[in-house]
Amino acid sequence: MSSKENCRNELRTAIRQLSDRCLHPAAKWAAEQLVGIEQDPAKFTPANTRFQRGSSSIRRRFRTNEIASATPLTPIAGVSYVSTPVMEEDEAVDNDFYLLGKTYFDCREYRRAAHALRDQTAKKSVFLRNYALFLAGEKRKEEESIELTGLGNSESTNCELVTIEIELSTLRKNGTIDPFGLYLYGIVLKEKGNQNLARMVLVESVNCYPWNWSAWSELQALCSTPEILSSLSLSNHWMKDFFLASAYQELKMHNESLAKYEYLQGTFSFSNYVQAQIAQVQYSLREFEQVEVIFEELLRNDPYRVEDMDMYSNVLYAKECFSALSYLAHRVFMTDKYRPESCCIIANYYSLKGQHEKAVTYFKRALKLNKNYLTAWTLMGHEYVEMKNTPAAVDAYRRAVDINPRDYRAWYGLGQAYEVMGMPFYALHYFKKSVFLQANDARLWIAMAQCYETDQLQMLEEAIKCYKRAASCGDKEAIALQQLAKLHRELGRFEEAAFYYKKDLERMEAEEREAQNMVEALSFLAEHCREMKRYEEAEVYCARLMDYGGPEKETAKNILRGIRGDTSLPSMDVDHFRP
Repeated sequence: MSSKENCRNELRTAIRQLSDRCLHPAAKWAAEQLVGIEQDPAKFTPANTRFQRGSSSIRRRFRTNEIASATPLTPIAGVSYVSTPVMEEDEAVDNDFYLLGKTYFDCREYRRAAHALRDQTAKKSVFLRNYALFLAGEKRKEEESIELTGLGNSESTNCELVTIEIELSTLRKNGTIDPFGLYLYGIVLKEKGNQNLARMVLVESVNCYPWNWSAWSELQALCSTPEILSSLSLSNHWMKDFFLASAYQELKMHNESLAKYEYLQGTFSFSNYVQAQIAQVQYSLREFEQVEVIFEELLRNDPYRVEDMDMYSNVLYAKECFSALSYLAHRVFMTDKYRPESCCIIANYYSLKGQHEKAVTYFKRALKLNKNYLTAWTLMGHEYVEMKNTPAAVDAYRRAVDINPRDYRAWYGLGQAYEVMGMPFYALHYFKKSVFLQANDARLWIAMAQCYETDQLQMLEEAIKCYKRAASCGDKEAIALQQLAKLHRELGRFEEAAFYYKKDLERMEAEEREAQNMVEALSFLAEHCREMKRYEEAEVYCARLMDYGGPEKETAKNILRGIRGDTSLPSMDVDHFRP
């Protein structure tokens, strides 16, 4: 990776250039990475270390690649990082019309900004004019969608796309387009459905100007498979590592993503963005304890942060941390209650309280603010399931998969909804889609196995295969082993049933848990060992059953009497145990 000072200088210049073109999300991202680079100890002052204090404990706790951390400036083996020259501006001094257009743009008067820049030919002004037109078209499209809400899903399109495409394609053919124009051209092509050309144009943009994170994000949205990702001809700039880490995460390549982010920590040691992305990977791996620690530290370091806090609320919801979720909901409400993430957090709070109608209300508010907010659609589907409004749940889940076909949670939700409606064939179809996308999630395999077990299907062999996959994926809820034992028992495969009962018994002993499953396992194993003439083993299981009162004790006595009848060898004295 480039030296820390080179990264700083590149980011400082990029922040100004991105801000000049009103690419505020990309400028904000670059600024956060700039302060995320660890300062030279010789320059430590209270002012330049204030933002960096909080992240150090997370970095110490979760960094696993100690070699990478010891030599943070060493590139990955076989990769040499190129230095991309910073783009020269085409105007020594911004002209008056550009300044006027930019002020209109900052006030969200997009058409007025485009009109003020209509005769300008400088590259910066050309980009800003077309970008203003694009956003004006998006604003009008959104207004039409709201106006037509009562008529179903709107088919509104951005009416400015054709005009922008003609101008930018001409500039590209003439070789007079800049990287920012290529970025906007790529977005237009993507909106029009020309994904292959959009990918090519966006690759040109990021290779010429790699500091525009918005361009990388648009390119990532067009990489739906690992094959497409690996086919991109990207320059080996350090920004490529950020892109690959994010793309791996979206493609469910969690280990590869985590390795990239840990590598980036070598330079961006105090980046809140990197820490949040590591938390997201851990969330996908269901490592909730680690996720909670990271977000607690992030909030201490950046108390008014709203980005990614919806994921933190999901963790608190799953762990039923009512007080912590209540505190988080209050905090984001006071910070910015009209953010989609804030509405989602408040909705989770009401859902945990069992107030599902209020939860749905806030999810709907989140979707009014951002109709493509995937998390809100999926979680709203869950709420409708709780409210037994299955058709509404199905509609919400379908909207989620329309936005992102790789969202396994929505496919899983559809499977559950159709299972509730007594349509196991449909449910099975959606469960298969979910496990294809998240093959290491035991819950999905268990859901599919239970679908195979339904009265309509009765495909027990397929159910057994699914339960085996669930057991190999670390079934934390301990359902798979018990079900494997029961299914083998039903099919008369008593040796296989005994094998899984033993494994389930060992698990319960290791976790020091007492459950009805333990009584069932001991009873079966005692009887099975007696039938297989393993009398000493059978007596051990019977002795353990004696510790339980009621019918379990009588069962053990009967098995012991059977053992005494089967053999003339001395056996355990049944009468010693009083009823």
